[in-house]
Amino acid sequence: MNARHADRRVDVLLYVQHLLGIGHIRRAAVLARAFHRAGLKVVFVTGGLPIKGLGLDGIDAVQLPPARTQDESFAVILDEHDKPIDAAWKARRREMLLDLYRRCRPRVVMIELYPFGRRKMRFELDPLIETARADHPPALIACSLRDIINRPEHAEKTAWMVDHFTRQFDLLYMHGDARFFRLEDSFPESEAVAERLHYTGYVTEAGEAVAAARQSGDTTGKGEVIVSAGGGAVGTALLRTALAARPLSPLATAPWRLLVGPNLPEADFREIAGSAPAGITVERARPDFVALLSRARLSISQGGYNTLMEVLATGVPGVVVPFAGGSETEQTQRARVLAACDLITLVDEETLSPESLAAGIAKALAQGGAADRRAKKTPFRLDGAAETARHLIAQLKEAAA
Repeated sequence: MNARHADRRVDVLLYVQHLLGIGHIRRAAVLARAFHRAGLKVVFVTGGLPIKGLGLDGIDAVQLPPARTQDESFAVILDEHDKPIDAAWKARRREMLLDLYRRCRPRVVMIELYPFGRRKMRFELDPLIETARADHPPALIACSLRDIINRPEHAEKTAWMVDHFTRQFDLLYMHGDARFFRLEDSFPESEAVAERLHYTGYVTEAGEAVAAARQSGDTTGKGEVIVSAGGGAVGTALLRTALAARPLSPLATAPWRLLVGPNLPEADFREIAGSAPAGITVERARPDFVALLSRARLSISQGGYNTLMEVLATGVPGVVVPFAGGSETEQTQRARVLAACDLITLVDEETLSPESLAAGIAKALAQGGAADRRAKKTPFRLDGAAETARHLIAQLKEAAA
C-alpha cells in the first residue's frame, strides 16, 4: 500500500450492536462525536433497530439490516422481519460488513462490548477482525467497554472472553473511573487483559447539557418528577408502578412526567398514557431529557450507565430501580455502589411495589440531591469521550512511527 492510498483510509470504524435497550448506541454516538471533533474520520456502523436523534451530523453512519433480541434472555435474535436470524441472513450481513471494511479500510476497528458481550454476533465480528488484522498495515483492534461487565454464569464463557480478547484485540477502553469501579470488580480475570486496558472516565455529555440548560432560561419541567425507563423495552413495570406510587408519595401533588423510550410497543404506550390521571404527562422520550432533569424535583429511573451519569451531573435526587432481568447484573452492581456512596436511593426491582417506590421517593427527598453530597467526595471523571479520542490519536501516531 503506497502512502497516497494509505492516506485515504478512514481513521475509525466504530461498530455497535444494541439488542434490547438504547444505552449502547447512545454511548457509542457520544464517542463518535468526540472522535469527529478531534479531527478523526469516523464510520459509525450500527446493527440494531434504527434510532432517531443520535446527532451524527458530519459522520458517515451505516445501518446494517437490523437485529434485536426476542426477550431479555438474549437467547433468540430476530431480524428486521421479527424472524429468528438464519444462516442466509448472517451471511448477507457478514458480507455487507466486510465489504464496508474493504471500502474504508480503517486504521482502527473499535467494537462496542465484544468479546465481553454480543457473543451472538461473532459470525460477523470474528471475520471482520481477521480481515482487519490481515490488512497491510493491519488495523488496530479496540474494544469499547462500559464500566461493568455482566458476570458470565459459566467459567468456560469467561475463558472464551479472555482468549478472544488476548488473541484478537490491541486495546481495551473501559469507560469508567478506576476510583469508582475497576475492571476486576466485575471481572476478576482482568489481569489477563491489564496491559491493554485504559480507563477513560465516563462517556457522557451531560455536563455540557446541564450548563446549556441553566443558561437558556427555559423553565420547562421545573419542579417535575421525571420518570424514565431507558429505551422502554423492559420498563413497563416501572412506569406502571410509578403511576400507582404517586398518590402514596410526598410528591402526590407535584407534576409528573413519564418519558417512554422508543422500544416500548405503541399499544403499551397508549395504555399507560390512557391510565395516567391529571397532573401526569406521558410522552415518548425527548432529546432535551438532561435539560428536563436539571430542572426536576426528582428522578425515578432504571440503573443504566447513561441515565445514572445524567442524574449525577444534574444533582437531582434520584430513585433508581435497576433492571435485573435475565442474567443482567450490571445495573444492580452499579446502583448498589452508588447507593452505598449516598449518591442515589436504591429500590430493588425484585421487591418493587407502589409502596416501596413511594418509600424510596421519601428517602431520596430526605437525603437531597447528589450535588451537595458529591462536593464532599472525589468526583467521577466525566470526560471519557474526549480522553478516548486523545488516547486513540496517540496510539495511531505510535503505530505510524
